[in-house]
Amino acid sequence: MDTEDAFRAALTQHWDVILSDYNIPGFSGIKALEIVRELGVTSPFILVSGEIGEDVAVTAMRNGASDYLLKGNLARLGPAVEHAFEAAETQRAKLQADQALAASRQRLSELAQHLQTSVEMERAAIAREIHDDVGGSLSALKFELAWLARNAANTPEVKLRIDSAMETVTHALEASQRIMHNLRPAILEQGLVAALQWMANRFERRTGILCAFRTNADNPQLPAGVPLVAYRTAQEALTNVSKHAQATRVSIDLSVAQGVMSLEVSDNGRGLTDTDLVKVKSFGIRGLHERASTVGGWVDLSSGAAGTTLILSIPLDAAAAAEHDHALDEPPHDPSSWGDV
Repeated sequence: MDTEDAFRAALTQHWDVILSDYNIPGFSGIKALEIVRELGVTSPFILVSGEIGEDVAVTAMRNGASDYLLKGNLARLGPAVEHAFEAAETQRAKLQADQALAASRQRLSELAQHLQTSVEMERAAIAREIHDDVGGSLSALKFELAWLARNAANTPEVKLRIDSAMETVTHALEASQRIMHNLRPAILEQGLVAALQWMANRFERRTGILCAFRTNADNPQLPAGVPLVAYRTAQEALTNVSKHAQATRVSIDLSVAQGVMSLEVSDNGRGLTDTDLVKVKSFGIRGLHERASTVGGWVDLSSGAAGTTLILSIPLDAAAAAEHDHALDEPPHDPSSWGDV
């Protein structure tokens, strides 16, 4: 082919190897190489010339040429073609493998997201069952015991048994309420800020670890699903702190800026060791990633001698999401596991 139109038309077919002279009247080998890359043709491209300079040859190789030959040394043409063809086959096989791997990862991610959603739905269903059946029955039993306490024979033995039964029922009611809250936090109906403030206070009372909550948004308007993801992320982070960090202070920071909601949980504990980061059967941070991805978010984790910081980021509009996708050209460090949450 000695014209650009003819060359473009020829590229609609498959070619094992493309051989191009450097100088073509009204055309050029460099232009032919640009067209090959523009059209996404994967056939190996070999440039042949009697006068190509080293600078031009290097530029051609950088732009995707498989090889270049001087016309005075065409004895190397056969081996060069064979080598280029084998390299192209290897590249195509690698591309297919990469595509298959990407598709597999996508399917696994979709499955993990489906499981996360299914788990939350099942938790909500169990919480309703506990509230309607177990909670209702225990409340009725408590009323019955109260009636017996008022109307039964006033003997020490009976009163002692009734008081003991009342105490047991009260503990059972408290346990059922705690279980319902862990399954489906009703506090979220008051908003994410109120839920995180309650969580911080409860964590401090339960563990004795100082826990501060700060926010720059008193009542952020968040898309459906985002508050629950943020709540669960903070819940799992605090659970991990109490189990592993040996910290004396934790801070929870919630902010909304430039269309992104950020939740940061940091502690002053011992940090993560190399052993923590390579646990094969630890799926904590992976689960957090998958949970965040259900609402288009992501998780960043950093750790050192000064403690550990986990940041959940969720774009609240399309522009913020697009900006994050563009920044992913250079992925951040992402440990594969965090403790055993």
